Amino acid sequence: MTRSRPEPVQVIKQRRDMALATLANGIPYSQFLGIRFDRRGDELTALLPFDEQLIGNPFLPALHGGVTSAFLEITAIIELSWSMLWEDMENGKLDPGKLDAEHLPRLPKTIDFTVDYLRSGLPRDAYARARVNRSGRRYASVHVEAWQDNRARLFAQATGHFLIPSRDTGG
Repeated sequence: MTRSRPEPVQVIKQRRDMALATLANGIPYSQFLGIRFDRRGDELTALLPFDEQLIGNPFLPALHGGVTSAFLEITAIIELSWSMLWEDMENGKLDPGKLDAEHLPRLPKTIDFTVDYLRSGLPRDAYARARVNRSGRRYASVHVEAWQDNRARLFAQATGHFLIPSRDTGG
């Protein structure tokens, strides 16, 4: 019996990056804010590029609290969705090349989301990373941390609880 030749690693990486971009672009507000995701293996870091329109208080100046909250919530939703997709890709249940805008999985629904504003968000790029604390068949808990220049100096953090969409039916 002969095995088929495995695909080059770069092809697999490109497909996974395209799948992630498709997933992230499935949230229109994410596109409006310009949020991007950097993938290293199964770990994601969200980037909110600075834009003058994101300033809420021009006298400080500081990022708008709603923008900060949305950035954290989008990061949590994408991390949770990506962790489920990643599992399916690793198990061979999903070909990342077949994930497109018309065949996106349903996104988790927010049950509650609590944000801690630790300091003012400065007028510069912001980064966030989420961690899925618990994920069951119906419910998940996610913690998110956001920083700017120094990962040890968070400017906001959040904890959210999400309703997981059924994996049996498509979106």
